[in-house]
Amino acid sequence: MSANPATEPAPTPTPTPHDRPPRPGAPRRSATPRGSRGSRGSRGSRGSRAGRRRTGLLTAGLLPLGGAVATAFVVRADITDPPFQRLDDRWLGWMGGPHDGPYVAVATVLNWFGGPVGAVLPLALLVPLLVRRRWASAGFLLTACLGGNMLVIQSLKHLGDRPRPADPLVRVDHGSFSSGNAATAALLVVAVGALLVPAALRRAWWYGGAAFTLAMMWGRTWLHAHWLTDTAGGAAAGAGAGLLVWWLFRAALAREGVRSRGGARHGLTARGRPARSVAGGPPAADGAVGGRPGP
Repeated sequence: MSANPATEPAPTPTPTPHDRPPRPGAPRRSATPRGSRGSRGSRGSRGSRAGRRRTGLLTAGLLPLGGAVATAFVVRADITDPPFQRLDDRWLGWMGGPHDGPYVAVATVLNWFGGPVGAVLPLALLVPLLVRRRWASAGFLLTACLGGNMLVIQSLKHLGDRPRPADPLVRVDHGSFSSGNAATAALLVVAVGALLVPAALRRAWWYGGAAFTLAMMWGRTWLHAHWLTDTAGGAAAGAGAGLLVWWLFRAALAREGVRSRGGARHGLTARGRPARSVAGGPPAADGAVGGRPGP
């Protein structure tokens, strides 16, 4: 007589390799499917964003500096009558006068800032950096100011060797192209923005710095010390030189800023290498200056 099928025990299924319990001490397999966006994908996206920021900073420095150098070669081809001389003559006619009233005070302050103050201010910023042993920041400031002014601007002056407008209202030296005062203004805007301005406020700082540089350009042409294209070339050369030096020092500034705020707590070891957090999270984003994201 056959047994009742309702009371017969169900057959035990044969376990598959995926159903077997792990051996003691064997590593557990991750439940995350292959190809999913985990921490590795997050780190990759952060690295790609940091790479785009570095490339953008390099491009932002090369374009204006290259434009200033190209303009200097155009001036050198005909120093008395370059292709844009008619524009410069028209602008200088608008700046013809009368040279009195409040404009004199504004132009004088700008001229003073672009001369003695522009040379002393970087040294004043350098002292606290050296006292706090911010070697990367001090190196960036020295390289930007000395290299930008002495190497880039003076080279452009000797390359172009353009005559200045007649009867300047202030003492001037040789070489009208490019404007050293406009270059100093633009370079200081970049240097201060890189070292002292938080990333969240940098956009407003760039707008204010652009307005300040334009005012310096106006002051130099209003004093008949430069042609309009001289000031534009100087501002482009100063900003481009500052941005290129920032690009060169970007990694060193990031490591220095992170170490000064706690080292490994912000994602870097004492040697500046990426370090995992206690929870195994990704390292800090590249390009952070002072623990903040770069521009």
